[in-house]
Amino acid sequence: MGMIEIQEETTKNPITLIGKEAGICWGADIEDNKKNYKRGKECIENDHGRTLEFPQVYITIEDYSARVMRELYTHIGGAPTRLQASTRYIDYTDFSKKQQYVIPNSVTKKGTDALSIYVDAMDNIADAMIKLNDLGIPREDIALLLPLGMHSKMVWRTNLRNLIDMSHQRLCNRANWEFRTLFLDVMSALKNYSEEWNSIVMNVFKPKCQYLGYCPEKFSCGAYEKTRIEETIIRLKSAGYQIIAPDDGK
Repeated sequence: MGMIEIQEETTKNPITLIGKEAGICWGADIEDNKKNYKRGKECIENDHGRTLEFPQVYITIEDYSARVMRELYTHIGGAPTRLQASTRYIDYTDFSKKQQYVIPNSVTKKGTDALSIYVDAMDNIADAMIKLNDLGIPREDIALLLPLGMHSKMVWRTNLRNLIDMSHQRLCNRANWEFRTLFLDVMSALKNYSEEWNSIVMNVFKPKCQYLGYCPEKFSCGAYEKTRIEETIIRLKSAGYQIIAPDDGK
C-alpha cells in the first residue's frame, strides 16, 4: 500500500542511547555500552518516560491518504514535527488519472457499483480542477477541492516515547484501519533498521489493552474486557490472594 522509509538520521541504538543519557544524570559509568544497554532497558521497562524522548526517529511516509496524515498530528507528545507535501506548489490535477488515492476495502468488497461511484467521484473532482486551472484559478485555491483520500507524502520526526504512546492507541483492533496499517508498516521498517529497534518493536510496542491488562474502551473488541479482569481479581481475593495495585505515580 504505502511506503515507509527510516532515514539514516534515526538513532541506530536507541536503548544504548537512553542508558547513556540516563547514566550521565545518575553519575554512572557511561564508557561501557553493555552497561548503557542494560541501564536503557531498565529505563524502558520502568517506564521512565522522559528518557524515551532521546532516541529520535526520522521517517519518510509516502502514498498514504492525506486524511491519515492529518491523524498523525494528534500525536504531538515529546515535540515531534513534520513537513507534508504542499498543495500550493505541487500540481495535483492529474491525481485521479494516476489513481493516486486510497480506495477502502469496504468499497471494493461491495462490488463494482460501489467502486464505480467512488472512482467517478474522484474523476469528477479532478475534471473540475482541470477546468478551473484552465480558467486561471490559482493552484492553491483549486487545491481546496482535493479529497482526503488523495495520496500524500510527509517527512516526520518523532521519538520513542511518542511511538510507544501511538502503539497503545493505533494497534487497537478498533483503530482506524489505515492508521493501523501505517503504524504496522512503521514497526516493520524499524524492525529492519537495527537490532535494538527490533527488540523495542517486538517487546514494547503493544495495544493499550495489553499494556494495561484490560481494555478501557466503552466499546471493546472483547479480548481484554475490564469486567472480566475485575471478576478475576474478586475470585483471587476471595481465595485469599493478596492483590497489589500498581503504583499510579510511577
